[in-house]
This record gives sequence, structure tokens and C-alpha cells, in this order.
Amino acid sequence: MVPWREAWHEALYGVHGFYRRPEGPAGHFTTSAHGPLGSVLAEAVGRLADREGVGHVVDLGCGRGELLHQLAALRPDLRLTGVDVVARPVDLPEAVGWLTSPGGAALPHTLDGLEDVLVLAHEWLDVVPCTVLEVAEPGRLAVVLVDPATGGESLGGDPTAAELTWCAQHWPVDDLEEGSRVEVGLARDLAWDDLAARVRGGVLVAVDYGHTRADRPPHGTLTGYRGGSVVAPVPDGSCDLTAHVAVDSLAHDAVVPQGEALRELGIVTGVPPRALARADPAAYLAALARASAATAVTDPSGLGGFLWVLRRVGSR
Repeated sequence: MVPWREAWHEALYGVHGFYRRPEGPAGHFTTSAHGPLGSVLAEAVGRLADREGVGHVVDLGCGRGELLHQLAALRPDLRLTGVDVVARPVDLPEAVGWLTSPGGAALPHTLDGLEDVLVLAHEWLDVVPCTVLEVAEPGRLAVVLVDPATGGESLGGDPTAAELTWCAQHWPVDDLEEGSRVEVGLARDLAWDDLAARVRGGVLVAVDYGHTRADRPPHGTLTGYRGGSVVAPVPDGSCDLTAHVAVDSLAHDAVVPQGEALRELGIVTGVPPRALARADPAAYLAALARASAATAVTDPSGLGGFLWVLRRVGSR
């Protein structure tokens, strides 16, 4: 038995980790960066770069470069860099830069001194492994241990002083029942701060499913995904492992739902005019497909309910 945080990291980023599998994350689940949805997100990211007055977009945790392909086609004027744990995809446009990351909270040492930049951390923090605690008895937390092969759990020792301080500030446990769980966001906060320290001038955007102090989940959110289905979170490398982010504990200038953020960036939904179907059927079908994608990424009950955390750094 080992702490969940250790098993989680090895399961995702170890030599045989889930994110190193040849099919990539898109082989198991769909995000706003994949397929037709990615075209809409790319349009919004380009507009955000324009709004913030920056000319370089860094896609952190970019999978196999799906969003970068869309951005390169849509906005060839932008400098683009992808960061992920795998080697540079062979089909990535030549102009797009690439940095290989250790994975999790660790970032490439060459990702530093960034200026004139928009760093997009799209579904990155939810897979930065964090300590999982359980209320062992009223007012006392214990570290949850897990068997990496089976997912079986037991309770271990006490959390660190820093983790207890984080809980006191962001996820108080005094009123939690025995058996309730806390996913300590300290590791995510520190990773976010490390990322910000590498930026001299620009804006960081973390996009993730998350919660705030007003709606912390009493039993945690640690979940597994494999082949398009939710599965038991077993840290054996066969599935994705993810937990929602305590977004309000991250240093930020704004936190807004994705649907709201995209609408502010000019993404509109709605069926194209029927007249277009008669005048140009191909254009109508293309517009209909785009409208469907725009609806999906702004739907508040789905991807539109993800949260965008914005943090501006230095001067631009």
C-alpha cells in the first residue's frame, strides 16, 4: 500500500503510464480540444491571445497536439508550442515547437522566461496527483493508501503540516462526517505557482472541472476513465485518473465557466439560416456542424460547465 498521490503519479507518468500509451488520451475520452470541438476552442484561444495582446501560445498537457493542429491552421501568425510527456508527434506542423515534460506537476526546465505569452493549461491540473485524505474520526484526517494493482484502500498516517494548513484554509473538515474525503489541492496550487514563475509577461489560463469552498464534494471526485467509460480508479496504468480542482485556492484574477468565457470571446451558437441550405448546401452543413460543436463546448451541463481560471503575470 502506498499513498494515492504516489501511485497516481506512477500510473499516469511512469515508464508504462497511461499518458505514454500510443493511442493517447483521445483514444479514451473527448475534451474541448478534440475533433470539431477543438476548432471552436482554437478560435476562442486565438481571440484571447489577441485580447491579451500576446503572440505566443503554449499548450500545456497538449496530448498529441490536437488543438495545436487547429491553431496552426487557423492562426499561422501565432507562435505555438506544445508540452507533453511524449515525444513530438510526427504529424505536427513543422512551425510548431515542442517540449517533452516529465509529467504531473514537473515541467521542462526549458519552459522558462516566457514573454508575450498565453499559457493554456487545458485539463492539466486535474491530473496533477494530489494527496487524498479521509476523515478517520471527527476532526482527524488520515492519508488514504492504495494497492496499485487492485485499487484496494486502507488508511495510513497523518497528513503533513502544510496539507493540514491548506485544509484549514480551503477545505475545513470540522463538520465532515467520518468517511468523508478531501483531495488536498496544495500540489496543484504549487504547480500553478511554478508555472506562473516561468512567465515574465502574459496570461495563464487553466481549464478544468472544479469546485469552490461553497460546493466541495464530501466524498471526493477521484475517477477513472478508459475507452470512453467511467471505471473504478485503479492506479495500474490502464486508465486515466483524475480529480476535480479546488479552483478558488489557485492564485487568480478571474474564475468563469467555460460557456461564459467562450461567449465573451465571440463564440455563438444557434442554427444557421435555412436560406443558406438552399443557396449553398455544403456551406450550410459546415455551419451546422460548427454550431453543434459550439453548443457542446458552451453547454453548462457539460463542457461549458468547466471553469476557466485566468491569471495575468508581469507586463505585456
